Amino acid sequence: MNTAAIPAAIRAARWIGFKTIIIRELGRIMRIWTQTIVPSAITSALYFIIFGNLIGKRVGPMDGFDYMQYIAPGLIMMAVITNSYANVVSSFFGAKFGKYVEEMLVSPLPNWVIVAGYVGGGVLRGLFVGAVVTAVALFFTHLAVHHVLVIIAAVVLTAVVFALGGFINAVFAKNFDQVNLVPIFVLTPLTYFGGVFYSVSLLPQWAQHVSYANPILHMVNAFRYGFLGVSDVDVVLAFTIMSGAAVGLFALAVWLMNRGTGMRE
Repeated sequence: MNTAAIPAAIRAARWIGFKTIIIRELGRIMRIWTQTIVPSAITSALYFIIFGNLIGKRVGPMDGFDYMQYIAPGLIMMAVITNSYANVVSSFFGAKFGKYVEEMLVSPLPNWVIVAGYVGGGVLRGLFVGAVVTAVALFFTHLAVHHVLVIIAAVVLTAVVFALGGFINAVFAKNFDQVNLVPIFVLTPLTYFGGVFYSVSLLPQWAQHVSYANPILHMVNAFRYGFLGVSDVDVVLAFTIMSGAAVGLFALAVWLMNRGTGMRE
């Protein structure tokens, strides 16, 4: 074989492997759309009705915006976070549980391609659900666009970070109970205290300092800034945190795969 053709062949094989994982993940999302897409739309509609409409009338304006308009970006981001995470943790753990992850591990695909494929699937689901929740939000309020590039960058980076988090959770999980531990005891509290429903300026000084340690607060506010032009945090710092988390978690996920962590049980 011509040695000059080997790199091109390897690149082609990696691309085919990556594309195959993505197609499989996309097919899974669409096949069970009543579980992957519809629940977030219903939940978001309920949030808008209960928090935005009923409670929002008593809360009044938030940072100069109607309360329903203020919480809309947060609700969209909350859906992106939970779905990006859930898609990867359930899919990759299913691959481990069903033993077909072994077929990928013995294939010529490097581990970083496997990680990228599953993360890509999680990002797709997060973006799909985010688009659906955005459509729901438009039934209840008006969403101005202050900076479209900030919106796109914030939602993609956030989806990548939590898709990687879901992958790492799946690597360590040994049963279905452990798949649900992180979303219940870590992800949900951080999300609800992440500035989705309120501005941290309303909190006491000590609570504000605690809130700033929550990475989801920075993600939500960067996304909100893209729509409304207001933020409780430094947007540059928020993107620095998101970018650093994405790079660090990807490196960690690949390192765990290279070590065979969670694959030999």
